[in-house]
Amino acid sequence: MTHRIDWITRAETSADIPAVREIVLAAFDTPLEADLVDALRTDSSWIEGLSIVATDTRGRPVGHALLTRCHIDDVPALCLAPVAVLPEYQGTGAGSAAVRAALEAAKGMGERFVTVLGHPAYYPRFGFTRASAHGIGLTIDVPDEAMMALALDAGHPLPAGTVRYAAPFGI
Repeated sequence: MTHRIDWITRAETSADIPAVREIVLAAFDTPLEADLVDALRTDSSWIEGLSIVATDTRGRPVGHALLTRCHIDDVPALCLAPVAVLPEYQGTGAGSAAVRAALEAAKGMGERFVTVLGHPAYYPRFGFTRASAHGIGLTIDVPDEAMMALALDAGHPLPAGTVRYAAPFGI
């Protein structure tokens, strides 16, 4: 499937949990990311309304984006991870729709900052820029171009500091 679709996005419901796990399992080579989502659901970093699904025309979730609490030093921020799409829907905009909906939901909740450790050719389309340009880093070595950050509110520039992820990330 390669054509674009006007995706319907919404917050995950409890009924979506098995489908989200299947999406994440199918999108990654190992179960680590699916296990991470499950662990985050029971962690204090979980924020209701920031686990977003993109659904097909029958309402079946085919894409998922998750934002959970992290910190840049002591400043509350969000971490975008993982983003997953069923392989047969990759390249159709399902992942982008889920990410955009998650970022809009976060902005609507008054959140200001989002970090992502991901593909440097994908995330800039949402406004993410290299985190190091803002003085943001990690305690582990990652490719500089892969660590990115976004200010959801232009009136609040990104703070400098070290990203502290929720415990389930193991970072």
